[in-house]
Amino acid sequence: MQEEKSVTILLVEDNPNDEELTLHALKKNHIVNSIDVVRDGAEALEYVFCTGKYAERSIDSPPKVILLDLKLPKVDGLEVLRQVKADERTKKIPVVMLTSSRLERDIVESYRLGVNSFITKPVDFEQFSEAVRQVGMYWMLINTTPDE
Repeated sequence: MQEEKSVTILLVEDNPNDEELTLHALKKNHIVNSIDVVRDGAEALEYVFCTGKYAERSIDSPPKVILLDLKLPKVDGLEVLRQVKADERTKKIPVVMLTSSRLERDIVESYRLGVNSFITKPVDFEQFSEAVRQVGMYWMLINTTPDE
């Protein structure tokens, strides 16, 4: 009998305005039951690997998807992505880079490290809200992942 796991998005975002807009877009569209927010790369790694202040979490209940900013304090998004995709326990977690970067090298490196999707944040609020809605709909409702 499979235990029921809560469906969670992990949002890794250091910009309070982008965090607020992302949360608003996801909640407005009833995309997810639970959204956990961390504000730097080091905290993201603690969350995913259940260490530090997240030691009570079970690595067997990973987030359904990680929305990851590229430019983060302490540990950047590429290093978070590298560590998540390098570990057998976490490499299947879909990671969506949600960033303001339009640099080709960031896109290329993200895909080289195993990102599932790379989305450049639109500047316009309505476009940003629609992009987040579509990301949430796809990863939470449409995409099928293997049961572990």
